[in-house]
Amino acid sequence: MQLSAKLLLCCFVALFFLLPQDALAQRKKRRPAFRRSKPLSELLYDSPVFDKGLTGFVLLDPATGNTLQERNGNKYFTPASNTKIFTLFAALHILGDSLPVWRYIDIGDTIVFWGAGNPAFLHPDLPTPSGLLEWFNTRPEALYFTDFNFRDDHFGPGWSWADYTEAYQPERAPMPIYGNVARFRSLGADGGFVVTPRFFQDSLVYNPQLEEGNWAVVQRSERGNRFEYNSAAQRRVEFRETVPFDYSPALFVRLLADTLKRSVGLFDAAMLPAGPVNTIYMPATDSLLVRLMHQSDNFVAEQLMLMCSEQLFNTQNVRKVIDYVKERYLRDIPDRLEWWDGSGLSRYNFFTPRSVAYVLHQLYKKVPEDRLFSLFPAGGVSGTIRDWYAPAKGQQPYVFAKTGTLRYVHCLSGYLRAKSGKVLIFSFMHNNFTGSADVYKEQMQAVLRKIYEQY
Repeated sequence: MQLSAKLLLCCFVALFFLLPQDALAQRKKRRPAFRRSKPLSELLYDSPVFDKGLTGFVLLDPATGNTLQERNGNKYFTPASNTKIFTLFAALHILGDSLPVWRYIDIGDTIVFWGAGNPAFLHPDLPTPSGLLEWFNTRPEALYFTDFNFRDDHFGPGWSWADYTEAYQPERAPMPIYGNVARFRSLGADGGFVVTPRFFQDSLVYNPQLEEGNWAVVQRSERGNRFEYNSAAQRRVEFRETVPFDYSPALFVRLLADTLKRSVGLFDAAMLPAGPVNTIYMPATDSLLVRLMHQSDNFVAEQLMLMCSEQLFNTQNVRKVIDYVKERYLRDIPDRLEWWDGSGLSRYNFFTPRSVAYVLHQLYKKVPEDRLFSLFPAGGVSGTIRDWYAPAKGQQPYVFAKTGTLRYVHCLSGYLRAKSGKVLIFSFMHNNFTGSADVYKEQMQAVLRKIYEQY
């Protein structure tokens, strides 16, 4: 019996060494590999990506108010467009069911009107509510505009002075018109340009000193509204450029008069008599708020803050409304806010992740979930995160969040609906890194997916 067992063992060993090694390799390849996914703690706290710069993170359970995860949650970060979460908070608390567009008084055969900060009037990307433009043409009185209620600067504190010509930085204004931008579309070769509004058609000139190879350029002088282009811009068929114009009350009345084809004058505010004030409204649809959050529109953000100020104080000043919101609604916020504008263009803004999470929590308690989530971009579907944080095939979006991006800054804060159906609040803030933000987005994507599965 012992001999047969030894013989059997020898046969097994011989067969093992006689079997071709590539056959053994094939067997190993066919063997399914077991891959243990990284735990959340390793993805969040031991990440070589997050360790390169400064990263803050808070995960909050709105049902209990408990903080579930935290990394540098009490540290200050430049929020960039995460500031728009605070602007949304202000607008939802202050602006009502109807949004004023302008106010006016009747003085016999004269109407004096002034803006309420609303950005929708003739905005090229926002439908002007029906009847607004027609109102001016149905009034037989002489029309005069005043900007006495505008008590602010056209640019916010801490904005880049060199970006006055960039499409993302139109000027603040008491009564915007055409989104405070001029749009240029090249017809190619000798076809010239289509300019909107047409008022600026004769203000566009060729400047040979702008020649920069094949780089097409349309730009504006720092002061005034002289627009210049180079030959590359004219050669390129369907080249498009959007440039903010230099806003002033005098320019506003000229633009409006050109649009209405009737005279509009300027009124000296010192001569404005007392009298009943009338207001022209538009329905308070969510179109402004969706553009604020989905397109991260800086102009809409600043004008919403001016609208809030107008509603509260009958004057337009972003600083006043920020101070009001902080004192009235955010007295219990975890950390002191350094909040300077509505858009997040200012480098003076500093928030902590746990303060951002606090505001998101207050919004969640105030606004019905379906409406609130529709205002935020949905991962893999809409807005600034349509290419990131996508759900698995056949599943519904699970990330609803606002991005914030400046050079060496990237933030993402919002809501996450976990696999269990539980809603969580999170705030990711990254500062002081170099290179592309994509590596941060990839790591955040892994963290948020793990949270989705784990909770």
